[in-house]
Amino acid sequence: MPVFQYEGAYREGQRVTGVVEAVSRNEAAAQIRQKCDMVISLTEIKEKKDFLERFQKIDSKGLSLTCGQFAIILKAGLPLVQAVDLAAGQTGDKAMEKLLRQVAQDISGGWSMSYSFSQRGKGLPVTFKETVRAGEESGDLIRSFERMRDYYDRMYKTKQKASSALLYPSFVIGVAVIVIGIIMVYAVPSFTSMFGSLGVELPMVTKVLIGMSEFLSRYVWAIVAFVAVIALGVRLYGHTGDGAVRLARWKLSIPLAGKINQMAGASQFAHTMSTMLAAGMPIIQAIEVSGRAMSNPCMSQDILGAVSGVESGRSLGECMEKALSLPPMLVQMTAIGEASGALESTLEVLGEYYDNEVETRTAKALSLLEPAIICVLAGFVAFILMAVYLPMFSMYSSI
Repeated sequence: MPVFQYEGAYREGQRVTGVVEAVSRNEAAAQIRQKCDMVISLTEIKEKKDFLERFQKIDSKGLSLTCGQFAIILKAGLPLVQAVDLAAGQTGDKAMEKLLRQVAQDISGGWSMSYSFSQRGKGLPVTFKETVRAGEESGDLIRSFERMRDYYDRMYKTKQKASSALLYPSFVIGVAVIVIGIIMVYAVPSFTSMFGSLGVELPMVTKVLIGMSEFLSRYVWAIVAFVAVIALGVRLYGHTGDGAVRLARWKLSIPLAGKINQMAGASQFAHTMSTMLAAGMPIIQAIEVSGRAMSNPCMSQDILGAVSGVESGRSLGECMEKALSLPPMLVQMTAIGEASGALESTLEVLGEYYDNEVETRTAKALSLLEPAIICVLAGFVAFILMAVYLPMFSMYSSI
């Protein structure tokens, strides 16, 4: 949430300065007028971007453990400062420990926990900060931390399953590329001189293999550099606002993988939105936080686009109908849950459904990918064997 620095004054002429958190400048000014009679100046404090911030992010497993510790410690009735300090001593993550020590000092100095996390926790996800804020406002921090413990534990297990499933195909493809590269650059040239001494007309398949080998031997580093430049260019383009949305939309259109990406995004939205609502967050703020927490920029843009419609009095389900990147079932069930007054539980069920769908479809995709990889490798091996042995058969037949 944006932070504003202000200068105000009382009717007697006495001036006062400070900082305030608000969604917009108008809300910040309204908060300040509750403290003093006049707002003289109001400036938004821009967050400084740290170059190393991307390397300081705390993973889902660490967040799940920390949230679980907070829930247990707060249930024991300990004061908030002591609870934060005790949680810092229990965590095994050095970055999290340093952060919690700072938060404990801030709370003892008069800051709220949510404000301290928003200022200190640059590597924390927006869902964590906003859920803590909502828990403070609703007076139920324990339930907020319990929900986040389950939420981040689910995220961690999902990522682990995806990583484990992709490990074997990635390893096979990597080894195959290295072996084929060695054969083409080092092994085939040794056969070329032998083919020249045979004195027979080389088959077309052999000529193609020799041509490919010479091309790779001559331009291998140029090819590597070209691929690296293209990859870097795509990555940089993906960090721009328009580029991120275009690439995300393209990922959703990929056959088979696009559907999995769409369902993974739907699962993320359902779980995040359900967690925000369970923490007592107003629906408009919950939509905004869920949209900003989405890993797919295209789906994030569509969800954030529903905020203005909900603010004008329309239902969330109606606003989501225009979001083409969202699965129709997610839109329909959200509308039903909203109409029945059970949006939180409906989204929780939807999140579990899409989790199962992502796991099932990923397993099916990998079951098709593995034999496809084997067939491609077998075809290339057959191509190399034909290119090597056909000239020899031609020589033997001419003797």
